[in-house]
Amino acid sequence: MQMKKDIQQSIDQLLFNSPTIDKVGVEERVARFQTRSIKGDSKLQALKMALNMIDLTTLEGKDSPGKVQQMCYKAMHLHDELPNLPTVAAVCVYPSMVKIAKSALLNSKVNVASVSTAFPSGQAPLAVKLADTTFAVNEGADEIDMVISRGKFLAGEYSFVFDEIAAIKDACGNARLKVILETGELLTLDNVRKASDLAILAGADFIKTSTGKIQPAATMQVTYTMLMAIKDYYEATGKMIGMKPAGGISTSKLALHYLVMVKEVLGNAWLSNEWFRFGASSLANDVLMQLMKAETGVYQSPDYFSID
Repeated sequence: MQMKKDIQQSIDQLLFNSPTIDKVGVEERVARFQTRSIKGDSKLQALKMALNMIDLTTLEGKDSPGKVQQMCYKAMHLHDELPNLPTVAAVCVYPSMVKIAKSALLNSKVNVASVSTAFPSGQAPLAVKLADTTFAVNEGADEIDMVISRGKFLAGEYSFVFDEIAAIKDACGNARLKVILETGELLTLDNVRKASDLAILAGADFIKTSTGKIQPAATMQVTYTMLMAIKDYYEATGKMIGMKPAGGISTSKLALHYLVMVKEVLGNAWLSNEWFRFGASSLANDVLMQLMKAETGVYQSPDYFSID
């Protein structure tokens, strides 16, 4: 009872201390990141880095074993005409497809991530969410992407949200936990900051913007706000937390702006797929087109690259 009271006090104190976000200031800061230019060899290195940070994803009702296996093949063979390409970081699938993906990726460095907790709505009892997570982990998931209960958060029931995240974290075992805030439903940057702080305190290994099912999804303003929460937590505790913007990042140019922002806010230590990911499957083909342009001098048609 005393422990629960202490946790509640910690949550209350944390949210009391969550800074109010200056929206105009955030927009001005983000605009400066977008003026940075990366050229030559540095650009090529950054493009390959971005490829290695992508989580290829298929989360549709029509997903089949064949579709998942095709995506896993692409994860390991992004474009065989280009030598020395990295793999992507992970593939992300529903729990029912984890075992299929795990088998297809055997002996590769590509992780298998699985959504859970009644993705994308999160509208299910905790027992269902725990069963969802435990099933995915038992099937072999290396990472779990959970959604928070946005309705509870917006109603001010912060302890409920904290307890759910903490319970899912326990169910993850050795799998890393990405906590999806669904920032498009949180309405304000102040709420994004509070939700980021809450998720980190409850045990998130990563915080993630979006499911990709709600618009707006990832924006640089939202991502910057979340990066600042990570920075403040790191400066207070020395513990690194990962970041994953997801949804709406479809061009190489935009991806490079995100990498510039990560470098300037958090530093070089976060410029690896251990600490930063893109949830943007369509981004992979645009990056590949840019790399082929650098290699051959001409753009290839999008038809030369597989969709999945």
